[in-house]
Amino acid sequence: MCRWMAYQGDPVYLESLLFEQEHSLIHQSLSAKKSEVTVNADGFGLGWYDEQEEPGLYHEILPAWSDCNLKSLARHIKSGLFFAHVRASTGTATNRSNCHPFSYKNWLFMHNGQIGDYESLRWQLDRLIPEHLYNERRGATDSEVIFLLLIANGLEENPERAIASTITQVLEIMRQKNITEPFRFTSVLSNGSEMIAIRFSSDDHAPSLYCKEFEHHIVIGSEPLELSSEGWTLIPQGHMARIKDNQYRVEALPELIKLTA
Repeated sequence: MCRWMAYQGDPVYLESLLFEQEHSLIHQSLSAKKSEVTVNADGFGLGWYDEQEEPGLYHEILPAWSDCNLKSLARHIKSGLFFAHVRASTGTATNRSNCHPFSYKNWLFMHNGQIGDYESLRWQLDRLIPEHLYNERRGATDSEVIFLLLIANGLEENPERAIASTITQVLEIMRQKNITEPFRFTSVLSNGSEMIAIRFSSDDHAPSLYCKEFEHHIVIGSEPLELSSEGWTLIPQGHMARIKDNQYRVEALPELIKLTA
């Protein structure tokens, strides 16, 4: 399982969250506490918003703890909304095009989880991506397919409907193919002003998702940034957190998804 974190609030240098916390994302990449996989060494990525309309991106296949470029970038990049992800592959190759976060126009997306028996469904899922979006597919992961389906299902106009439609599409194809492995989907996406994080699984074991509200910022991610976990809220399975203007609220996912799962 991958580990990720996302930040929204007053602009900060990325190193303050990625390196300087007691259980920072870099520490998690070596010693995850809330995951079946302890080490996440199959690449990493950053996505951040600044004065440009589209977010900046940095991907690398080295383990996050061993890349000196990441340390330097994090020391100099300052942002009020950024994503960071360390990858543990569920079967696809370790290359830059498979590293999160993924982007489209002003949107960022990253994911922890997997579509059960993805290789058996890959052809059917790819066919759901409209032709005008298919050239945006750079890698081979199920995560990128999910992101492109979210866009195809109206992410830019109605995120809640796009999330419900996409999860339902995946579950329906799994049902048709008699796939019994779970669809686990803990993810976050942003348009540069709002973040939406989802915690869902077709079984009872959705990957973890924690959130904490500080005085001037909010952090959400796979694990608390402190080993004590004090003040961190575990987002319930089957819910999503919406974060904007240094406030967040937790909402249940649409009933349609629960009925299909």
